Amino acid sequence: MNAFLQRLVGAVGRAAVVTAPADMAPHLQDWRGRYRGAALAVVRPASTDEVAAVVRICAEEGVPIVPQGGNTGLCGGATPLADGRSVVVSLSRMNRIRSVDADNAALCVEAGCTLAEVQAAASAVGRFFPLSLASEGSCQIGGNLSTNAGGVQVLRYGNARDLALGLEVVLPDGRVWDGLRALRKDNTGYDLKHLFIGAEGTLGIITAAVLKLFPAPDQSRIAWAAVPDAAAAVALLGRLREDCGDRITAFEIIGREALELVLRHIPGARPPLPDSGPWAVLIEAADRLRGGALEDAFDGALADAVAAGVARDVVVAGTLAQARALWSLRDNISEAQRIEGISIKHDISVPVSRIPAFLEQADAALRAVWPDVRIVAFGHIGDGNLHYNLSKSAAQDNPEFIASTPRVNAIVHDLVVRLGGSISAEHGLGQLKRDEIRRYKSAVELDMMMAVKRAFDPRGLMNPGKVIGFDKD
Repeated sequence: MNAFLQRLVGAVGRAAVVTAPADMAPHLQDWRGRYRGAALAVVRPASTDEVAAVVRICAEEGVPIVPQGGNTGLCGGATPLADGRSVVVSLSRMNRIRSVDADNAALCVEAGCTLAEVQAAASAVGRFFPLSLASEGSCQIGGNLSTNAGGVQVLRYGNARDLALGLEVVLPDGRVWDGLRALRKDNTGYDLKHLFIGAEGTLGIITAAVLKLFPAPDQSRIAWAAVPDAAAAVALLGRLREDCGDRITAFEIIGREALELVLRHIPGARPPLPDSGPWAVLIEAADRLRGGALEDAFDGALADAVAAGVARDVVVAGTLAQARALWSLRDNISEAQRIEGISIKHDISVPVSRIPAFLEQADAALRAVWPDVRIVAFGHIGDGNLHYNLSKSAAQDNPEFIASTPRVNAIVHDLVVRLGGSISAEHGLGQLKRDEIRRYKSAVELDMMMAVKRAFDPRGLMNPGKVIGFDKD
């Protein structure tokens, strides 16, 4: 083992090979505190060549590799297993903006850049990178791509997959694939980058990416609307898109329980309306326009919705501080839940039109078994993605309920699939849903996924125990 670690030191330098337990500890636990693993070392390469050297050494020694970005994932995908056989490869030192091409509306960044740093680099040349997450100050772009992150702007701009033009990837044998093409059109065979986006580091390590940029919006409108039910929220979305088109960039639904958790646990949080009722939606419209066209269309559509009873009440942010306060209520739901305690979390998607049916049927099915279940529902209703989280309000009752996770998941996920949905909309599979997905994917689909895994990583060394692996065959 000492010889193996010395080889790593030779590749990246002594300071970049971390073996002290206290220094490794932050890399061995996920953000939620649900998963804890062990590792031989945490290696922090500073370049693609160093990543490739580390991977070659691990491949020669048969040592598994766990790629890790900002470690903000929610499914244990960046946490090593408990067997202690792996090396964690942290990309945090690979944080350079390699190039910005404003005329081509693209920039090339290394995988360890935080999402906020990528956004700032785009802004510095008058452009806009639209991927936006609550963790954008700490999550890294390599992790965003590896999980095909969604966030709040998917409605207009798409997921991370839609924002990537090219990738640089270190393969499981240490070879480097340079696919850093800044092209919108390239019809020369298989589009290989899409195999790595969403693969959670199981096929290789993303070390750099070329990303799409967009014109920077010069005006925006942000509103909080109380709606009587989820069906009204879907109707409101339709009205706004009819009047404002794709200027609607975000449309988030927040259930009463989710809002109350934020008001209880987040200092400075204030209710935006005297009574938001059972459901509220947070809406953002943005564009680059001359004159007041956006304000007129957006505010007019909201006024018509109130008059028609689709919305009960609305407040529109009049200042930047008010806009930030509204977004803070949405962005802090996950943190408020973490403070409140453990819950059974679901990251599901169904067609937007079926959101009301899902909520009605899932709520009824769960309450038939657990009448006092607390349902915290919120998320990106504009693209059909809900975070549907369950617990008991009384702390003493929660451990027994959490022990029922398999039964709860079966109720929720079976319904999702019946409605034509997915059990993982944007968080990935990681360790959390790796076995669960086998219940819902067809044998043909699983065979195709396994064929891809074997083609790239025949020895199963890349992020073992995540997404799909060999031990279940």
